[in-house]
Amino acid sequence: MSKQAGLPVLEQDDVACCAPMVREPLGEEAAAELSRMFKALSDPIRLRLLSLIASHEGGEACVCDLTGPFDVSQPTISHHLKVLREAGLVGSERRGTWVYYWVLPEALAKLSALLQIPAVSAKAPA
Repeated sequence: MSKQAGLPVLEQDDVACCAPMVREPLGEEAAAELSRMFKALSDPIRLRLLSLIASHEGGEACVCDLTGPFDVSQPTISHHLKVLREAGLVGSERRGTWVYYWVLPEALAKLSALLQIPAVSAKAPA
């Protein structure tokens, strides 16, 4: 049974930790947390793994479903999944001999809120 029934839709107000950078500067703690997430996503394999997990039917994927699309060994995939988990981007659960992964929506909401730009009225040409 999945720990996650579906990805909840978070409203802008639900993401209180991070105001968009254009409104106020990041604090030291928030910058450290967010930089770990962005660093984890800076690797193409990890970015693809996150995408595969997020788009997998039911919102979670077994590690056995994640090794096929890559030209790297299973231990390398496990390492990349560990990095994503330690960065707070995915959750996991062991079921028998397999580990299942799902994306943590609150982490994606933090990243999204940080990069969101406020609506700006069009400037008149000078």
